[in-house]
Amino acid sequence: MKLLRYGPKRAEKPALLDAEGTIRDLSGEVSDISGEALGDETLARLRAIDPGTLPKVEGTPRIGACVGQVGKFICIGLNYADHATESGMELPQEPVIFFKATSAIIGPDDTVEIPRGSVKTDWEVELGVVIGKEAKYISEKEALDHVAGYCVVNDLSERDFQLHRSGQWVKGKSADTFGPIGPWMVTRDEISDPQNLPMYLEVNGHRYQDGSTRTMHFGVATVISHLSQFMSLQPGDVISTGTPPGVGMGQNPQTYLKPGDRMELAIEGLGVQRQSVVAG
Repeated sequence: MKLLRYGPKRAEKPALLDAEGTIRDLSGEVSDISGEALGDETLARLRAIDPGTLPKVEGTPRIGACVGQVGKFICIGLNYADHATESGMELPQEPVIFFKATSAIIGPDDTVEIPRGSVKTDWEVELGVVIGKEAKYISEKEALDHVAGYCVVNDLSERDFQLHRSGQWVKGKSADTFGPIGPWMVTRDEISDPQNLPMYLEVNGHRYQDGSTRTMHFGVATVISHLSQFMSLQPGDVISTGTPPGVGMGQNPQTYLKPGDRMELAIEGLGVQRQSVVAG
């Protein structure tokens, strides 16, 4: 099942995408794709509905972030060995954890703004994991039972802010528009193996990233279990699990986003994002 949110910013409505690619409104069933609506019981109820009985959404509405009211936006750094190498950093002994501000979240095709003073705005295609059931001190074996679904995330980063402006990485990760999520959340029953998902990212038609979740250093189950030892994970929390090689910082010469650029990124089975870049 593919769940999404459509409509104007801060006024999105819940919906699902039917087998023909038609958006069907879910406003009569849930208030949003968030919180308790992401639990197994509610997802099973939505799955049992004949999509043809739901109102059809006409036209081509804006698609918002596929999860609403995100409580925590947690990211895992240096989670692909070859990306750690291109970043000039050692592979970590346990997951590197940082946060993005939830105010960075936008829809998958919304415009990305280069923040004022930026000299190194970069891209990162990543597998997003949406939590559906509270997770606290859980094992790797039970970790995936706490997942509602998966989505595409572009973990945009300002490398100068991140690495040279003191403090934690959050400075370079949290600018407005630096967190496109979606276009939809695919429920976990449709993803048989989250560690076998090809992904790519292109800028102006040039493919910079071409990888797969197969090469993650710490898999999804390990990441969820590890996080749950330090904080409880709540329904609607989003975890961005790291990026494969091919980021702008790793190019020779280094290549960064500029106004007028266009990005396209996708993960197999999870949809495509397309963003234009402007000056903030």
